[in-house]
Amino acid sequence: MVIRPDTMPDERQLSVIAEQLGRAPRGIEALAATDGEGTPLVLRMAPIVDGKPFPTLYWLSSESLKVELSRIEAAGVIKALETRLRDDAEFLAAYHRSHADYVDARWRHMSATQRAEVERLGYGDVLRERGIGGIANWDQVRCLHTQYAHHLCGDNVIGRWLDAEYGVIDGLP
Repeated sequence: MVIRPDTMPDERQLSVIAEQLGRAPRGIEALAATDGEGTPLVLRMAPIVDGKPFPTLYWLSSESLKVELSRIEAAGVIKALETRLRDDAEFLAAYHRSHADYVDARWRHMSATQRAEVERLGYGDVLRERGIGGIANWDQVRCLHTQYAHHLCGDNVIGRWLDAEYGVIDGLP
């Protein structure tokens, strides 16, 4: 069960996140998804961290999901997905809509102050043009982790495919 709390993590969750990441977290705006026990799965990140654009809106923090998606990546799935994107116009169009959903969510979650800072620093175009995980070429798949994080929080065709083909979501409490 995935819950989308869109709240700041509490002290217990911050401790879990630090353990998941192997360091103290920075740039977290909210918990974007948790499992049924409140364990963080996805973090929603600030658009600017340490004065630079943070291209990943949704950060997959769940260790078990990272391990499962790494296993799937190691099996060569990204290459197969990119072949499908080249050969299947409908799948490619859905993938482009996933990127557009990601960009829209990034801007929707920004406060007016954050938008002004993004523009002042000259990163407006970057954050309007870069898709899931900061990727520039919307016909490529950079990694499954960013795709799946977006899937748990938005509209992502590759995440839906991963659940259909590999049952990734089935391993969550």
